[in-house]
Amino acid sequence: MLRPLTAPLALALVLALPACGGAPAATKPEPTKTEPVKLDPAKTAPAPLAQGPILDHEVETLDGTKQKLSDYRGKAVLLVNVASECGYTPQYAQLQELYGKYKDRGLVVLGFPSNDFGNQEPGDAAAIKEFVTSKFAVDFPMMAKVHAKGPEIAPLYKTLTEETPDGIKGDIQWNFTKFLVDPTGKVVARFDSKAEPMGPEMLAAVEKTLPQSG
Repeated sequence: MLRPLTAPLALALVLALPACGGAPAATKPEPTKTEPVKLDPAKTAPAPLAQGPILDHEVETLDGTKQKLSDYRGKAVLLVNVASECGYTPQYAQLQELYGKYKDRGLVVLGFPSNDFGNQEPGDAAAIKEFVTSKFAVDFPMMAKVHAKGPEIAPLYKTLTEETPDGIKGDIQWNFTKFLVDPTGKVVARFDSKAEPMGPEMLAAVEKTLPQSG
């Protein structure tokens, strides 16, 4: 026979039980401390322009000084193998006009005299300079005579004709072949002798290749 609970024992059992319908109160978690994110300036800074193979070259000017093509990084460059006694020689006038039109927007025209095609550039540096300045008022940079083809091809022209994309690479066929180089030093277009420097096709290509302002 069970004995009835005494009053003190009953009260002790009631105090030990949780509240009706409830669960023990959850322990409040400690707030998580978040460390500030540290940005690496090298990873967040704008990436520099890539350097194409053209900018690796150093050439000689018509005056006999050295010219690093890397100095033209950030500009559009038109490289042309020129000659003084060619049927296309009058293109000097349009090359000068093109240079005058866009030089303030980042275009450089570089003339490379070559006697490889029909022996149409027989003169020395002094004769070439006198010819282009007196007849066409050329003031874009003129380089020393180069071989644009053959076993003695200049390193720059080896790069232009061999280390460029399909549609651009290939041997030069005649004077006044034009290569358009973008501000990163990559060759983006090639135009044959017949392409007039101030023609719509070349103007459109130059406009597209000029460095972007801002």
